Amino acid sequence: MQSMYFTEEHQLFRESLKDFLQKEVVPHIEEWETSGVIDRSIWAKFGEMGYFGLSTPEVYGGLGLDLFYTVILLEELQKINSGGFAAAVWAHVYLAMTHLNKNANDAQKKAYLIPSVNGEKIGCLGVTEPFGGSDVAGMRTTATKKGDTYVINGSKTFITNGVYGDYIILAVKTDTSLGNRGISVFIVDLKSEGVSASKLNKLGWRASDTAELAFDNVIVPEANLMGEEGKGFTFIMEAFSLERLIMGINAHARAEYALEYALQYMSERETFGKPINQYQALRHRIADLHADMDMCKQYNYSVVYKMDKGEYVVREATISKLRSTKMADDVAYDCLQFLGGYGYIEDYPMARLLRDSRLGPIGGGTSEILREIIAKIIIDRKDYRPPSK
Repeated sequence: MQSMYFTEEHQLFRESLKDFLQKEVVPHIEEWETSGVIDRSIWAKFGEMGYFGLSTPEVYGGLGLDLFYTVILLEELQKINSGGFAAAVWAHVYLAMTHLNKNANDAQKKAYLIPSVNGEKIGCLGVTEPFGGSDVAGMRTTATKKGDTYVINGSKTFITNGVYGDYIILAVKTDTSLGNRGISVFIVDLKSEGVSASKLNKLGWRASDTAELAFDNVIVPEANLMGEEGKGFTFIMEAFSLERLIMGINAHARAEYALEYALQYMSERETFGKPINQYQALRHRIADLHADMDMCKQYNYSVVYKMDKGEYVVREATISKLRSTKMADDVAYDCLQFLGGYGYIEDYPMARLLRDSRLGPIGGGTSEILREIIAKIIIDRKDYRPPSK
């Protein structure tokens, strides 16, 4: 594949990753989808291959590679048709570890980042609460200073890896009178006394564990505070662009997978003496879907390029998630229709893909919230700037 973004080294990495996923992951997907539990041993294998440390500096055990290696990892994870497994991986690497890479001090990185790169510890991110998701400043979970510790009380929900993970990057209020300036971020061990997890029963992403977490007088060392008190909101806002871009990339990749599968099926399925890919109504719909997918894909690549160069891409990443996730839902819906009755059968991939895709316009900021962010930028001329350190 010729590309202005991917080098020969990228392509060799993609082929190696494909082989790894087919050998180590695909044979277990059905079991993990049914049980809702991913075998812990796969994390160590990912760690051994360096897949968790693609963007982590070498000094902390990573590979220090450009963001297009991340794109390849995300794309190939979508093409094994388990949104849940893919989510468990990228929630660990690009939600939890992103904060460790950017905001943790050296001691915290040695305690949590290096084991995360190696697959020895699994992380998650805790921002959303039962009483509010996108309203970050309205969170109610608190941390009260007590000597050289903090005491945390509150709850979080929709936390991927929250049941079987080892630690959480947790956003809390250290000063309830300051709004978003009173938010801080802690690293909290999920085995700490006072932490309890309830596993949520989801429509899709069945292989991953998603938790509602309660924190009842959980004692956390002061050393686990990331940065300074009150810096949490800027940390969270800075990470949102990457999260939204990741969900946009996931969307174009699963749409591409759905189209490839549908095209193969349509070339083999015959009615009235000819394959169904020869019917104009279906051919033209495929053409539209492919065009929409490719436009999102190329746009997403351009945003990755900007982000990799250090640009602050709030607008672009928000557009990526908004348009790509809607496109992926449309593609999944129509590709299921192309399969007819077989699309509705669980032995075929489309039913799961449709369920998994539906979280795209919800998680990481709903489409309604994203439209308001874009409206503020283009109508109200709001200028989102990188947070000052």
